[in-house]
Amino acid sequence: MDFSHKAIEKKWQKYWKENETYKTTNASDKKAYVLDMFPYPSGAGLHVGHVKGYTATDVFARFRRMQGYDVLHPIGWDAFGLPAEQYALKTGNDPREFTLQNIDTFRRQLQALGFSYDYDKEVNTADPSFYKVTQWIFKQLYKQNLAELRDVEVNWCQELGTVLANDEIINVDGKMVSERGEYPVTKRNMRQWVLKITQYAEKLLAGLETLEWNQSIKDLQKNWIGKSEGVEIKFSTTDGIEIPVFTTRADTIFGVSYIVLAPEHNLVKQITTKNNLDKVNEYLELTSQKSEIDRKDESKPKTGVFTGAYAINPVNNQKIEIWIADYVLNDYGSGAVMAVPAHDTRDWDFAKKFNLPITYVIQPKEEGKSFVGEGVHINSDFLDGLDRVAAIAKITQWLLEKNLGDKKVNYKLRDWLFSRQRFYGEPFPVVFTQDGNIALVEDDSLPITLPSGEYIKPSGTGESPLANVDSWVNTTHNGAPARRETNTMPQSAGSSWYFLAYVLTDKPNQLIDITSEEAKARFEKWMPVDLYVGGQEHAVGHLLYSRFWTHVLYDLGIVPNPEPFKNLFNQGMILGPDGRKMSKSWGNVINPDDVISSHGADTLRLYEMFMGPLDASLPWSYDGLDAALKWIDRSFRMINKVKFSESNNGNLDFIYNDVVKKTTSMINDLKFNTAISQLMMFVNAVYKEESGTVYKPYIEGFVKMLSVFAPHIAEELWAILGNVGSVTQTKWPTFDETKLVKSTVTIAFQVNGKLRGTAEVVKGLSKEELLTLAKADENVAKFLENAQIIKEIVVPDKIVNIVIK
Repeated sequence: MDFSHKAIEKKWQKYWKENETYKTTNASDKKAYVLDMFPYPSGAGLHVGHVKGYTATDVFARFRRMQGYDVLHPIGWDAFGLPAEQYALKTGNDPREFTLQNIDTFRRQLQALGFSYDYDKEVNTADPSFYKVTQWIFKQLYKQNLAELRDVEVNWCQELGTVLANDEIINVDGKMVSERGEYPVTKRNMRQWVLKITQYAEKLLAGLETLEWNQSIKDLQKNWIGKSEGVEIKFSTTDGIEIPVFTTRADTIFGVSYIVLAPEHNLVKQITTKNNLDKVNEYLELTSQKSEIDRKDESKPKTGVFTGAYAINPVNNQKIEIWIADYVLNDYGSGAVMAVPAHDTRDWDFAKKFNLPITYVIQPKEEGKSFVGEGVHINSDFLDGLDRVAAIAKITQWLLEKNLGDKKVNYKLRDWLFSRQRFYGEPFPVVFTQDGNIALVEDDSLPITLPSGEYIKPSGTGESPLANVDSWVNTTHNGAPARRETNTMPQSAGSSWYFLAYVLTDKPNQLIDITSEEAKARFEKWMPVDLYVGGQEHAVGHLLYSRFWTHVLYDLGIVPNPEPFKNLFNQGMILGPDGRKMSKSWGNVINPDDVISSHGADTLRLYEMFMGPLDASLPWSYDGLDAALKWIDRSFRMINKVKFSESNNGNLDFIYNDVVKKTTSMINDLKFNTAISQLMMFVNAVYKEESGTVYKPYIEGFVKMLSVFAPHIAEELWAILGNVGSVTQTKWPTFDETKLVKSTVTIAFQVNGKLRGTAEVVKGLSKEELLTLAKADENVAKFLENAQIIKEIVVPDKIVNIVIK
């Protein structure tokens, strides 16, 4: 190595900090808000997989700065969370102290990598000045009737002492357990805060059409929202109890073989006969042990139990059995399904297992299995002979006229369970008055902060540990005694608006008033986020929640756009050298600190951007890392070796301008690996330059382009070239279109149609000149020796083909 990466990194990181090189500017009419999905500061620190996404946004932020944009490129910390609280419970430490230590570690690692964050914009979701705004936003949700206390069935983990979301649960041996610790989880009815995200389902669907997102991510969100239009049909039991059933295929009603209710359906206990009660209760207990993901798994054998009750099909008065089965979920539609096994694979499997009748009502291509394709209706009385569209229209009209059904739109999306029985989360800005009413805490009393960390042990009652702190719980409202809400908000609360917090922040965790005119002007300037990079695991939850909050704030006139993220990109993972996902349990985690020490931050950055397309998941390779270092070393030697000229001999005109054009386009399209390949082509051309002298502005342009990938070494080279100041504050190089008309071409020399040589020649050579060059080529000449030339074919500027005998 021809340089000390440690010395260079230390020198330029010090320079950037002292000169506030990356401070957010407000001088241009062009802006770029470039955002990372902010990290949860775990005790383990960063691994090289995290570095990939952060380097990508840093490359793009540096690129936009040099193009003259005002750039907002911030970083912060998703600091609340279960891991810190569990650690505190085990060690007796305050989770806030543990989190701050982890933040210091993460910040040090990010700074060591030379990322161009404006650290004055830093936020921490667990800082009271941050969650003061979270509490204020909750108040607005409540005032808009978008937040309410509701009795809901939840996933309860006694060991962790809290409710868990579905994505915090895994299935082990057929039982629900917590993802963290694998503790038992059971279903339980509790009074919880919920946010009515379902009221925004239509706006969230429509908003997707305005976004520059990958279609697969849009589809994931659409499927999660799950809009379906259909009819809610009124079935009744033989005892006259009405069972509303939502269906999108009312046209198949003549094929209904049975009704199936979700085990949690409120009518189960009411309609179950005495003879079947024990079996039903046993089944309900079994179902309570299953996770929702497990119940949705169509590969699992179908289970269910007959209630003993019967319903009447309203179109033909046929008597049909009523079952319960765990493949039906209570919170979609009405929690009841009209089962048509001939035309639904789940219903088919269930009917076959329990020997229930099957009637085809759409002409199948073959019998013996469920038919889910298109066809004409059969066995359907007045619908016979109709196709699906016509049959749906006719049966819908018939049901409406006879008051046996209503048109309805349903969504799979459910309201957002917003309570956690934890200490380490945002307190709700809510108190309960003596008469049991809910009251909001006044704005001038926010934030409601947490008490000291000694009160974090679970209450044992299903309440938050905060319930144990009488001095905190007991308060006053309007001079009268009141009690605080002891649940806290989930970790996802802070991450639902943190991208707005960066805009409001001037110094770490110092936010201006979100309702101020200054805030409004800043949101007008910076929102929406122009590029948002993060892992695909957040494709639904976080993105949906943050979109929901932004839509609400838009409706309240706080922000100027309903959608927070204009362009979203999901980077691929960096796998371990063994090709598996990096994990402590596999022993294949690569620590960036070690790589920075051995190879340098620039090498790590360059390697991760060069190893493949940004969205590809690829294994770590030390050979690839070594190769990146060798190329940086080669670039450093080049600039120390080459003679520079202030006059242009024109030799590198085409390659330089071509590289600038392509590199600019590729970085703009996030094709960083191919952009780096272009820089490598330029370095190769410089080494091949026979004159040994290179036009200095071309070398300076190369260093500018290199700086977005390898900023430390680029700064050093910029200084070696005699420049003052930071290369990152210079203008991005431009290309001259007139120099992209190449004056030379590569001619292929063939003998009997087989390639035997090539030559780079000036365009427009005559056929005679090209033949002379071909015959003089030593690889061609040896085939012509002692051979008879039959024909000579010359295509100017392309091919010379000599046919011999």
